[in-house]
Amino acid sequence: MGRKDEDGVNDRMCIVTREKGEADDLIRFVLGPDGRVVPDLKRQLPGRGCWVKAERAIVDKAVARKLFGRALKAEAKAAPELGAEVDRLIAAQLGGMMNMARKAGQFITGSSKVDQAVRALAALAVFHATDAAADGVRKIDQARKAASFLTDDETEIPSFRLFSESELEGLLGQNAFIHAAALAGQAGEGVVKRAIMLEKYRGDSLMMTKGGAGQTNQ
Repeated sequence: MGRKDEDGVNDRMCIVTREKGEADDLIRFVLGPDGRVVPDLKRQLPGRGCWVKAERAIVDKAVARKLFGRALKAEAKAAPELGAEVDRLIAAQLGGMMNMARKAGQFITGSSKVDQAVRALAALAVFHATDAAADGVRKIDQARKAASFLTDDETEIPSFRLFSESELEGLLGQNAFIHAAALAGQAGEGVVKRAIMLEKYRGDSLMMTKGGAGQTNQ
């Protein structure tokens, strides 16, 4: 939720594009005690905030054009690495959601389990390490294609390739995976929602695709 006392929902406008949008399509920023611009992904930090479209290129423009100070009506220190910091924060949130969903039984790993979940129409989305073997990805793509024929609109479930195996180890530790799937349920839906946000933020339209094999943002 936007903070009505400081930057209410009616003022939720990107400071770069000047477009109004929903909270899930924007990132809120506030000033820290030291005057540094801080991302507020949970939209809970106190004080005046401003909004930027949830795309890396747009955040970088806000930094380059020094728009945060004008929007926050104060001297603002926006580090050149702010765009990369937001990426790390979204990725960390996604990793946490994956672990929560796994504990809830709504996130499974292993190519065989993923294949079975896809064919049973139990998977909301599949995930592959960017350096996963092409053959493994292709087999799950075949399952996605086969499962699509069982749905009314023949839509394939999305396939994400967001992190390398080593990056997944950093995010998830012993729960790192090569192939995984989010299953139906609140926790699984949360994983997919955050994965979509990270994909959009990175601006790579090929990261979630009907033909997942060979698609990567790395």
